[in-house]
Amino acid sequence: MKTKIIFLIASIGILIGLVSAYIYNKRTTALPPVHVEKNPYEAGIYATGIIESYQTNGENINIFPDVSGRVVKIFVKDGQNVKKGEPLFKIDDTQQKNITQQAYYQMQAALAYLQELKAEPRKETLEVSKAQLEYAKAQLKSAKDQWDKVEKAFKLNPNSVSKSSYDSARDSYETAQANYQLALKQYELTKAGAWSYDIKNAQSQYEAAQKAYLANKALLDKYTVKAPVDGVILKIATAVGSYVSPSGSYGTYTQGYGPVVVMGNIEKEMEVRCYVDEILVPRLPKPQDMQAIAYIRGTDKKIPLEFVNLQPYTTPKIELSNQRTEQVDVRVLPIVFKFRVPKDITIYPGMLVDVYIGEKK
Repeated sequence: MKTKIIFLIASIGILIGLVSAYIYNKRTTALPPVHVEKNPYEAGIYATGIIESYQTNGENINIFPDVSGRVVKIFVKDGQNVKKGEPLFKIDDTQQKNITQQAYYQMQAALAYLQELKAEPRKETLEVSKAQLEYAKAQLKSAKDQWDKVEKAFKLNPNSVSKSSYDSARDSYETAQANYQLALKQYELTKAGAWSYDIKNAQSQYEAAQKAYLANKALLDKYTVKAPVDGVILKIATAVGSYVSPSGSYGTYTQGYGPVVVMGNIEKEMEVRCYVDEILVPRLPKPQDMQAIAYIRGTDKKIPLEFVNLQPYTTPKIELSNQRTEQVDVRVLPIVFKFRVPKDITIYPGMLVDVYIGEKK
């Protein structure tokens, strides 16, 4: 009886083990295999690379605004082709618009004052000044005639004119002469127009106001960020209502600041930027003798690479996935290769690849 029970328990254990093994095998075989390619060169050097859009100079185009504020409109989408000068996004410009308008009115006021000075003498003002001169001239003639009569009578008979009348007539004549001279000077001043120094001062004030307006207008234009070159929108790292600044936009996941928009070119050619550890740099072939192959991670897909350039300066090693400097005492040498985009492989900028660098035979 005990033997049968032991046999039964053992049979159940074996059955459970077989079921578990079957389930485990099904689970593991269902997982996709990860393909790891071997070094194709006899003495090849391994480096980690990242795919970028091919630029004749530099990396992908990272766009940062020159001003700060809330994004009120985004004109483009990821993957969209844009031409140079097309708007990408707009920042709230209400305050700057008011400042620019105020500067415009100040410029117009300065211009109007300058034109007023240049237009002098005004016809109506000159006519008034001339009428005042004629009136002073008539007053002078009347006072002179009265003085001549008093003086003539005094010469004929001094007792015929009182001293008070004599002095009053003489004072009236002298006052009329002074008034006439004043009117004459005022007429000549009006006729001469504005003083040259006043015009120069007004001209300087107008030019200063004009430059202030143009500076504010140029700043206002920066609130609409435009594409600096023809290209493709690779990434938009903001949304309407988000705050952006010259430091970029804050990333929800990276918890750091980065470019608001990234542009590039993903049409026919792309590039791979790889970083070779400094301990391997002495083993690198000469640039003209380099050959390289990039493997798409997890596949056996390989892409022949063409050497473009290297940056002859070793920099701290970086983590390509988010471009943050690692806290390690390792430096790397950046090398750039380019390749034609294969028709049978789907590739996007930002993908990491394994790069092997060898020497041409």
